[in-house]
Amino acid sequence: MTSELFDPDRLRTLERLRSEGVDPYPARSPSPSPIASARDLAEKGEAEATVAGRILAHRPFGKLAFLVLQDRTGRIQVAVRKGEVGERAWAVYGRLDLGDLLAAKGKVGRTKTGEVTLFATEVVLLAKALLPPPEKWHGLADVELRTRLRYVDLWASEGVREVFEKRARLVRAIRAFLDGRGYVEVETPTFHPIAGGASARPFTTHHNTLDLDLYLRIALELPLKKLLVGGLERVYEIGRVFRNEGISRKHNPEFTMLESYEAYADYEGIARLVEEMFAEAARAVSGTTEVPFRGRTYAFAPPFRRARYADLLREHAGVDLFDEGALRARARTAGLPEAGRPAAVVANDLFEALVEERLEGPVFVLDYPAEICPLAKRKPADPRFAERFELFVAGMELANAFTELNDPVLQEEILRGQVASRDEEAPRAVDTDFLRALAYGMPPAGGLGVGIDRLAMLLADAPTIRDVILFPLMRPERG
Repeated sequence: MTSELFDPDRLRTLERLRSEGVDPYPARSPSPSPIASARDLAEKGEAEATVAGRILAHRPFGKLAFLVLQDRTGRIQVAVRKGEVGERAWAVYGRLDLGDLLAAKGKVGRTKTGEVTLFATEVVLLAKALLPPPEKWHGLADVELRTRLRYVDLWASEGVREVFEKRARLVRAIRAFLDGRGYVEVETPTFHPIAGGASARPFTTHHNTLDLDLYLRIALELPLKKLLVGGLERVYEIGRVFRNEGISRKHNPEFTMLESYEAYADYEGIARLVEEMFAEAARAVSGTTEVPFRGRTYAFAPPFRRARYADLLREHAGVDLFDEGALRARARTAGLPEAGRPAAVVANDLFEALVEERLEGPVFVLDYPAEICPLAKRKPADPRFAERFELFVAGMELANAFTELNDPVLQEEILRGQVASRDEEAPRAVDTDFLRALAYGMPPAGGLGVGIDRLAMLLADAPTIRDVILFPLMRPERG
């Protein structure tokens, strides 16, 4: 680093502190109480406490000054009087700036105006900030800056830290829910020799020692199914997946997925599991199953509405799922490509473009065309459909589930067909190790995938997916 990165006035202050024998970055810190706990002491009469936090405001009045400190639990006013802290500490106070980290010890009480205040007897500088905090955030450019400088946004912007605390509660609630039902949490590889388990463009990398091309995983699915074969009959993973695709309000190339698999279940049983899990997650985050999002309220109390894919396509796109001519004509009028694409893919493009945004939900969309569900079982009564659902809320897909295909012969046939199609989002090779695992016998099972970021976005009422990802992918800064 060079000093050009830092504020020159603050650099001079740093040098002055050091010349006065003050360590601006001490190795040891007083052990503070949470500010919220210190504030509670004011209700019990005066009591001594030590707090630490970032300086958000200060007001000098001669030999008396008032600071506002903030930590993860809240804010407190600190009164610093020269006669109480002594000459040396008062001199340190004179070098303080907004954004500095400070510890203060003293009695907690109230001012004449009733403000909860720590009346300091000691103050210790913990870290000198060499850049000033922002005066305010506004406008589109600053929205990007806030995301880029998340480490500032978390303490400088109201409500941002609370969003990520809600996300943490969501993940804890999901883990507790699945653990309580006998699921085992596992970790599976991030590097895959074959990109599979979903239709998406992967990121590629290379392992030098093995001279091996690898892919960052686009899904968690196939290793988890192998664990079903191994006898882990209820298994889940919460992990990062990577898809080399666009960035939008609902998409980030690196995101967090929950995938779970339960032996001897089907997609109907998984739908009931999802209803209970989402209701529990909503209560853990907000204390209620009534979820506000973008000015509307969504009821997460079971049961959720169920609707068939073909019926919704007919209702909102005006076409029959199996009328290929009508599908292609409707795609052309909607400005969607159709030439050379399978009819089921054209139908799904229409569904994504014309139907999904109208699904306020929560609603389970049931029974997708089998042709676009290569890892799902067909419906016995009508094999044109797969036993698959997607859950939609506010026009966003939040969950995807199958009754899992466990016939190794049929699975090989489908996977080889995918590779032969040369679709850029299809696997480029058949995963023979996965087929070998199926050949040893995988029990009937229901599988589930949940987009944790989108669910967090919904439960925190956040405008975009990057508002619930601490460090989303962004373009490089311009020099």
